[in-house]
Amino acid sequence: MNKAHIPTASSAPPKTGSLRFQAFDLLATLVAVVQTDGCVVFANAALEDALGTSRRTIEGSQLPDCFTEPLILKHALEGAGSNEFAALRYDAWLRRLNHEPLPVHVVVAQTDTPGEAIVELLPLEQQAKQDREERLMDQAQANKELIRNLAHEIKNPLGGIRGAAQLLQMDISKDLTEYTQVIIHEADRLQTLVDRLLAPHRRPHLVGDVNIHEVCERVRSLILAEFPKGLRVTRDYDTSIPEFRGDREQLIQAVLNIAHNAAQVLAERTAAGDAQITFRTRIARQVTFGKQRYRLALELHVIDNGPGVPDSIKDRIFYPLVSGRDGGSGLGLTLAQTFVQQHHGLIECDSVPGRTDFKLLIPLP
Repeated sequence: MNKAHIPTASSAPPKTGSLRFQAFDLLATLVAVVQTDGCVVFANAALEDALGTSRRTIEGSQLPDCFTEPLILKHALEGAGSNEFAALRYDAWLRRLNHEPLPVHVVVAQTDTPGEAIVELLPLEQQAKQDREERLMDQAQANKELIRNLAHEIKNPLGGIRGAAQLLQMDISKDLTEYTQVIIHEADRLQTLVDRLLAPHRRPHLVGDVNIHEVCERVRSLILAEFPKGLRVTRDYDTSIPEFRGDREQLIQAVLNIAHNAAQVLAERTAAGDAQITFRTRIARQVTFGKQRYRLALELHVIDNGPGVPDSIKDRIFYPLVSGRDGGSGLGLTLAQTFVQQHHGLIECDSVPGRTDFKLLIPLP
């Protein structure tokens, strides 16, 4: 986009507009306040960055001319001005200076001021990310209820099966006790599985001050103790990250589950001596996840150079009992997601062959 695409309006918007709408500068989404004739009254900092031009240039210009198809927005603004709707959504392409057009989801909504509307632009990548996060949150909640209900339903019959096998063992010949032992052993194995499923819901949430780097160091020492040769666990820490309130043991278990999975899938690279897991911590600013916006959040990345998550289970890795490894229980990531969600956070995964990145997001005060 260049100035030819943004013609100057005949009259500049009042200077008080910036003061009225300055809170929009705190948003990561692109926001413009416009008159229903298309003239921009205010553009927030995110829109300024996306367009690649100054706010002074944007304000007073015609916002529809910033789009590859300006007529759609013109008609939408006319509809808002004539009270045909309270809000309208559609997808469009936003022109940008020295860049390819940006696909955005456009939301046009009325304000309390006659002849004025708010236009919110969500880059479609961001919209897809929000949709994915919402699905993860809903999925985790459904998993939690399913696991709890299923585990309770399994628990009672298991006790009866084991007890019956023990009584039967006392009345049969020694030649047949082998079979009752199998029943008892398998009942115990299922009981252990049920206990693991119920563990996050039984244990009280013990809240205290948590230093995320102490969590990482504890996990690092545990992983290196189990895999002492052929695996490097590197640190990339932002030491300015403050302590926060949380359950230290739950977070250690969550990070350990992810790192332990990574170490196990790195078996071939460990044998070759070039396996690597990286713990990276960063602060994210003005982020939205779990349908809420946070001023600050902790980003903890657990990155490995393994083969990646199989395509067949990429969309299901946080489901209970789904595992990409022979002999895996499929509970590690489910429990990790549960523990992180109890801190109002979320785990995301980005995986390609040679690099898998599990990102833990936790709000900071």
